[in-house]
Parts: sequence; C-alpha cells; structure tokens
Amino acid sequence: MKFTIEKKDPQTSARSGFIDTAHGRIQTPIFMPVGTLGTVKGVLQEDIEAQIKAQIILGNTYHLYLRPGTDILTKAGGLHKFMNWNKPILTDSGGYQVYSLGEMRKIKEEGVTFKSHIDGSKHVFTPEGVMDIQRKIGGDIIMAFDECTAYPCPKNYVKKSIGLTHRWLKRCVDHFDNTGPIYDYEQTLIPIVQGSVYTDLRIESAKVISDFDMPANAIGGLSVGEPAEEMYAMTEAVCNILPTEKPRYLMGVGTPDNILESIALGIDMFDCVLPSRNARHGLVYTSRGIMNMKNAKWKEDFTPIDEESTAPIGKQYSKSYVRHLFHCGERIAGQIATILNLSFYLWLVTEAKNKIESGEFAEWKQMMVKRVKTRL
Repeated sequence: MKFTIEKKDPQTSARSGFIDTAHGRIQTPIFMPVGTLGTVKGVLQEDIEAQIKAQIILGNTYHLYLRPGTDILTKAGGLHKFMNWNKPILTDSGGYQVYSLGEMRKIKEEGVTFKSHIDGSKHVFTPEGVMDIQRKIGGDIIMAFDECTAYPCPKNYVKKSIGLTHRWLKRCVDHFDNTGPIYDYEQTLIPIVQGSVYTDLRIESAKVISDFDMPANAIGGLSVGEPAEEMYAMTEAVCNILPTEKPRYLMGVGTPDNILESIALGIDMFDCVLPSRNARHGLVYTSRGIMNMKNAKWKEDFTPIDEESTAPIGKQYSKSYVRHLFHCGERIAGQIATILNLSFYLWLVTEAKNKIESGEFAEWKQMMVKRVKTRL
C-alpha cells in the first residue's frame, strides 16, 4: 500500500491524496460503505460501483468468520471473488463486535472467548487467530486485534486496556510478518489507537502505535456514545502525534458533519453503518439537509427525491412515491434510500477533496456543516 498526499489545506489540517492497493487506487478523503457480511445490505454490487461510486468497501471479520466461514471463503478464492467485487476491501478485526457482545464474552491476555450471537456456540479470538482469519478473507487492508472500551469507562480500566491492545498489536505484527498472503496479492496491516476520552492515554497510545511504523494508522473507540466535542478533541490530539505522511483512519464515524469536521483535523478514511442503517428507517441525507421520508409533508410532493444526487436513482423517483413505499413496507424503499445516502457520502468526501485542492475547504466546510445538519 502506498499513500500520496497531493494537496494540503492552508487553514486546516485537511489534505487530499490517494492510496494505491493491489485492487486499485482510492482517492482520499474517502468514505467506505460497510458490507458486513460481504454485501452492503440491500444493494447490488453493480449499484455500489455505478450509482454509489464506492472505491472501497468494508467487510466484518467477526460476522464473516461465523457466516459463511473461512473454509468457504478460502475455497471461493477470498472475499473479492466470493462477492464479485474487484475493488479494494478493508476488513476490521472483530474487536468492536466482540466488545458489543457484553456479557457474552471474556477478555484475557491470550485473547477473547465469546459466544456466537447466532447459536450461542463458543469461539476464541486471539491476535494470531484474527490475522489468520483476515488472511483467509483476503482484504487488501486488515486491522489489528484490539480492545474497544465502552463509554463511559473508568480511567484505570482504560489504562490497562491500551496496554493489552499494544501487546496484542505486537503479536499481530509478529504473526503477520511470519506469514504470507494466501492469495496472489499483498495485504496491509493497520494498528489502532485506543484510550477512550482521556487525552493523556490517547497520546500515549498514539506514540506507541506510531513507533510500530506501519503503512497507515487508525483511531478506534470513538463514536461510542461520547459527545461530539470529545470525539473531535481526541481525534485532534491523536492526529498531532500520528505521522502526517501516512493515512489516518477514523473508525465508525459518522454523521456528515462528523466527517467534515474530522477531515479538517487530518483524517483521511471513514466508515460507518449510519447512512445505510438510517436509510432503512426512512432517513435520507442530502446536500441540502436531512429528510424523513415517512413524514406527511412528502405525501403530495411529486418532485424528485434528490435532484442534486450523483446517483441516477435520485432523479427517477418522487418524494411522494418513496414515502408511499416506506408506508407500504416495500423493501425497495430501503434500497433507494441506501443508494441515495451512500452516494451522498461519497459525493461529500469527493467534494471535500475538490475544495482542499482549490484552497476553498475551510469556508466550504463551515457552510456545509450547517446545511447537512438541517432537517428538511
């Protein structure tokens, strides 16, 4: 993986560039649609590429390990071939999903023992095992196994937790270096900064992660319930430590305004289930603001759902029709909204890139943050 910075914004820490991987080039800043089980829920692969214009998608290690399982993925030739997606894929480590299991998991030095949310069967994730699983899945970019702490979380626990995350990282790196890719392309391992909302622990973790000198770095454990101001403060503190010449990935973030503010702090990569999950409940994000398609105000509005959308589907259906589909419980309603939301997110980061390169990002960001939070 190679990262090239093309332009830096003079007024903020935003920058534009691109990442080269074995499966193609990714323009940055970039948003990665979440394809948990080898699919962006409710959307065909051809729409992910043609309408949404995604350059990279995210697969989930925990879920893919349980279903379809690594044996199936290996026999298929990896996730790219299994799902017929020829562009880059990033796989997370499963650490967040294990964290979200609560009482269904136990964390020890060796790794995590957990029960499947599907059938209650017992499983173990270790740093080495997670590297092997991600080798078999075959993502271009794979994540180190870490512990994601809850919010709020006592500082003494977070202190112990980042120590564990750093020791697990060493084991991930050692095992990754001692194994090779299963398929005919290289993979890149990314470590994750933790530390909850404690600035000193975030800085400590960022310094340790930076010392590993990996090709990119990630920030995890944010957007888990803390106020946005604290998320921005932690992101800024970490970005001040992480090397500028390497891409920075803010995991699980977020709303359109979160993304714009974080780009200004120096973040290059994002992922979040929000645009697709909220789409299935009738929430549509646009460059003018947010629409709840179930509202009565759209009942007799026969104008296109989003004339400014880069996805053709935005001009094909009226607000009235899409509202009708949601009220009838038609699955196509969620599909239309998902395509619209993800294409908007991709438009947003592309436009941010354009504004960085033209030197207009700071003013544009200030205007857009207000617009994307507006309820229409």
